[in-house]
Amino acid sequence: MYAQLPQISPQLPAGKDKYVSVDKKFWICHFFAFIWMLFSIIVSIPWVKDLGNLVSIPVAILIIAGIGYIPGYLICFIVFSIILDRQPSFKTLNPIDSLTIIIPCRNEEHNIEKTLQYIKNQDYEGEIFIIVVDNGSTDNTANTAIEAGKSLNLKLKVLSEDKPGKSYALNNALNYAETDYIITLDADTLLHKSSVRYIMSRMKSSPKNVCAVAGAVLVRNSRQTLMARLQEWVIF
Repeated sequence: MYAQLPQISPQLPAGKDKYVSVDKKFWICHFFAFIWMLFSIIVSIPWVKDLGNLVSIPVAILIIAGIGYIPGYLICFIVFSIILDRQPSFKTLNPIDSLTIIIPCRNEEHNIEKTLQYIKNQDYEGEIFIIVVDNGSTDNTANTAIEAGKSLNLKLKVLSEDKPGKSYALNNALNYAETDYIITLDADTLLHKSSVRYIMSRMKSSPKNVCAVAGAVLVRNSRQTLMARLQEWVIF
């Protein structure tokens, strides 16, 4: 996997469209979706009557609702969510807050060193602490991570979580994280050199009620297999 984020201009943007809060966007999208559904109901009345002659009106309404009204409502809600998706302007482009990157992994001996190398190459100016959680690996993942951390001069801690499951590995690591900000990263994900700076800039510039942000993930081998192509399609 290759997580790629756009470069940040060295200067703050001159300005953006007025930011609409998440709760307002939620209700605005519901409003337009409801209007669309009412329009669909009105337009479909002749269809309901014709189908009702065959299966009864109540059954016709249920059928058309299932294939028309409800999907139309959801699609309209999604469309307006995308249209109104405007992030607030950046307040800072170079935050220096300390953060912890948690990497749960299982049998990632061949990937973990490269993942750590990409973290090392970050242009983020704050302290980065790394916690690698070996989640029951049967290969040399833990030792490879330790050696890579030493050679790259990283502030790295390697933990062991025998109970299988990513959630258990993450929860284990949270007990050792001492920073206010935490990033979770898969062991086969490679970060663009400005990923951490960008995601922290977005977090620091977001409204106070925002508790998490996410980066854009791109499939590195998106043309090699059908499964990879499908994954790229799902992401976008």
